[in-house]
Amino acid sequence: MTTLDLKGLQCPLPVLRANKTLRGMSDGAEVCVLATDAAAPADFAAFCRSARHTLVSCEETEGVYAIVIRKGG
Repeated sequence: MTTLDLKGLQCPLPVLRANKTLRGMSDGAEVCVLATDAAAPADFAAFCRSARHTLVSCEETEGVYAIVIRKGG
């Protein structure tokens, strides 16, 4: 699984960078995004719905969100 450390970036940069990474991956591959932007969970949920990816999990620990996305087809 690819991990993107995007802590400190504000919307829309985490979603844009994750999208760029996902474009180069095969369907079914997963990426874990580490983000500190409080809007990240909602932003990634909306992104996954619109781009037809799967939001596998979203967990917050000490202000850092670990968001796992599976690339859809």
